Amino acid sequence: MLIIDGSYLEGGGQVLRLAVAVSAMSGTPVTVTRIRQNRPNPGLAPQHIAAVRAVAGACDAECRGLAIRSGEIAFFPGRLRRADLRIDPGTAGSIPLILQAWLPVALRAGGSITVAGGTEVAWSPTIDYLDRVLAPVLRRAGASIDIEVLERGYYPQGGGRVRVRVEPSRPGPILIPEGEPECGIASCSAGLPRHVVERQAAAAGALIEKDLGLSCTAALDNREGGPSVGSSVTVWSGAKGAVALGKRGLPAEDVGRTAARALIEECRSPGTVDVHLADQLLIYLACYGGEYSTHTLSMHARTACRLLSEFEYPVECRESDLVEFSA
Repeated sequence: MLIIDGSYLEGGGQVLRLAVAVSAMSGTPVTVTRIRQNRPNPGLAPQHIAAVRAVAGACDAECRGLAIRSGEIAFFPGRLRRADLRIDPGTAGSIPLILQAWLPVALRAGGSITVAGGTEVAWSPTIDYLDRVLAPVLRRAGASIDIEVLERGYYPQGGGRVRVRVEPSRPGPILIPEGEPECGIASCSAGLPRHVVERQAAAAGALIEKDLGLSCTAALDNREGGPSVGSSVTVWSGAKGAVALGKRGLPAEDVGRTAARALIEECRSPGTVDVHLADQLLIYLACYGGEYSTHTLSMHARTACRLLSEFEYPVECRESDLVEFSA
């Protein structure tokens, strides 16, 4: 039984999600202690429980301690299996973060998952970032991943639904191709007039073209109905992306320009991937090999590297003017 201190370094839900995912893939039972101990509301929240249950469903795991505010869980993985799962945390918790835990495990045996919650929420990648930035890197390596947004869900109502299907695969090395990257914009909303997504996309595209000289293809997703109200913009250029969320009183143009400025900063910084994708790819790098780089060694990346090494999935990290990861 491997014991992981859930409060070290980043000290948030990332430690728990990554620990159970690697436990499932390696067959190593794990106990995670002091979960989110230094957070304002320590212990497990509904979205953390949902992430563990998603991983458990893909490997017939036995779980102990899965309760709201629990500070410790034990996870005993079973055999990896193809499963069709439905996960609902009952809140607007981040669907992409639940998928982040499930996806690397599900790729081994295949399966599907339908997750309810928030498709675009604060302190999380959007579902469009997952589909347009993370997933293409894995697809190029040989993974079969299909992501379908059934309903958009925003905080606090949630109500989003996403279905993901994967086929069993063992991807090749994680590598970022050279050449002119595709540039795109996903401007999305629920319960708002269509002109909101149009204005978001136009403002983002104009700023990206002005500062980077890139012409972006815009995909507009305006959901008139649904259980929640909100908007988002996801922008990307190759394996670098950025997001911004709308809020009451914030002009649509400001939402688009916020996402665009973040992407411009990433594109002007050294490295082949953005700083957030760098830590999200580490579990795949540890499993399948490859290399990529970014401009800053984030706390999330430090945490992932350390946790992976505890499971004997080492990743090499070289930090100078550029942060380079390889395995």
